[in-house]
Amino acid sequence: MKGKWLRGWVLLLIVALILSACSSGSNSSSSPSEKNKEDASASSEPQDGGVLRVGLSANPKTLDPIKYTGVYESQVMRSVADTLLVYNKDLSDFTPSLAKEWKVSDDMKVYTFTLRDDVYFQPGEYQDGRQMTAEDVKYSLERSAKESAMNRLRGVEKVEVTGEFEVAVYVEKPNAALLAMLTDAGNVIVPKEEVEGWGDQFGSHLVGTGPFQITDWQKDSEVKLSRHEKYWGEKPHLDGVTFKIITDPNMMTNALRSGDLDVGTDIKGQNRELIKQDDNLELLSEPALSLTYLDLNNKKGPTADPKVRQAIYMATNVEEIVKGANQWGGAEPSFMGLPKKSWGYSKDLEKLTPKFNPKEAKKLLAEAGYPDGFKTEIYLAESRVPYGTIFQNQMKENLNIDVEMKVVEWGTYSDTVAKGNAPMSIGGWTWYPDPYFFLYQLFHTDQIGALGNGKGYSNPEVDTLLERAVSETVDQNERAALYQQALEIIQKDVPRIELDNVEASAGISKTVQGYNVSPDFSIQIANPNGTNVWLKQ
Repeated sequence: MKGKWLRGWVLLLIVALILSACSSGSNSSSSPSEKNKEDASASSEPQDGGVLRVGLSANPKTLDPIKYTGVYESQVMRSVADTLLVYNKDLSDFTPSLAKEWKVSDDMKVYTFTLRDDVYFQPGEYQDGRQMTAEDVKYSLERSAKESAMNRLRGVEKVEVTGEFEVAVYVEKPNAALLAMLTDAGNVIVPKEEVEGWGDQFGSHLVGTGPFQITDWQKDSEVKLSRHEKYWGEKPHLDGVTFKIITDPNMMTNALRSGDLDVGTDIKGQNRELIKQDDNLELLSEPALSLTYLDLNNKKGPTADPKVRQAIYMATNVEEIVKGANQWGGAEPSFMGLPKKSWGYSKDLEKLTPKFNPKEAKKLLAEAGYPDGFKTEIYLAESRVPYGTIFQNQMKENLNIDVEMKVVEWGTYSDTVAKGNAPMSIGGWTWYPDPYFFLYQLFHTDQIGALGNGKGYSNPEVDTLLERAVSETVDQNERAALYQQALEIIQKDVPRIELDNVEASAGISKTVQGYNVSPDFSIQIANPNGTNVWLKQ
């Protein structure tokens, strides 16, 4: 035990010495992301050649679109296969990909896509790189609608081929969020011959129409990709990409600093500072489509009373929690149930978020019938203990509420919260920029009993607004207005405490040009949205 303690102390001392010895020249007025953009714009013309080495923080199990379950798997898939459309760089709107254009019927139940006629699959075991047609789109989307393990194309009834390069997608009921679903890597277009030829092994032999194709996959180690020479889009500058599996965050940073990686992903904690202080590296960090929140049970216990929820929120110093749980940065306080990078976000609504005022909070709790506080429990995963510990101390000090922390594994957490049996819980949510995937999943009455709305929040007026936002129009501005009306009501009901908006982050070598972190955590290397990463030789 003493030896382990000594080794840990020595490691901390080494980190401190590294940080103190690093040059102060990197402390400029520009943020890391701004500095990267400035460097890229000041550099020479893009150069072709080289293989980009990217670190993945988790190990892909399958690359089959209907079977994948993790973001880390989709990182590889997006470079190998394409969807009908993609988001633009700031995720504010859609950009054509395999589909050149699309239109929506007046009743919002039929989406018609006009496809490119110059798209070819990568050569595989069961086809030699043939042209993609509407039949491939029908096959791939119907396969997803029927068999997706994560239901990534729910609501799609059928896909009809209406021309050699045109398809019509029919939905069971109007859903303006369908276009967002179609950007998911689970809905990439694949050739039927390869899927059926490989059978259960297709997940290890993904073939698509993307900028790169798989040349070698050493399980648990790395995935090697080479440029697809008949790629329909802008020619990738890179000869290839190698995704290296490095699950330990410290090893990821060490590999980046030693030159064994060009891009390190999911950089957190003290590793952020190590990268900032390294003259050969850049830290890119931007607010992501990811929230951390503290749910309060809206159905039973003291927190079923809106006054109690209001008091608890007013007694919570959110800024202190966010800084304490993210000592090295990587998150900022959030104000509502929608991340800032969503197109439905409105800064005007931030003023409705309860302000920290423990004195008034105590009065409010007394009015609700709890002048001496009460005892309760909060469920959370091990990774969120720092959030829970600070909140626990604040509740005791400011409201005399005794909060017992229940640190449990994921299965117990999700089951307890989904069934509405957690008096309080700390959770997180990450999804598309379309507000539907945050607000409907987390606040609609229909979702009570699911993990997102385990708190049991229900407001008929909110339900109506959320339903109208997907059934009345596909116009983004009109939908945003409806979501903002719903948010205003939600914030006044105080169903939960908003904690932080997490950042997407990466460390990159200064030889890497044109790479930016995306708010949806996707790794974009050569993308129809204009991204085309290159290496400065």
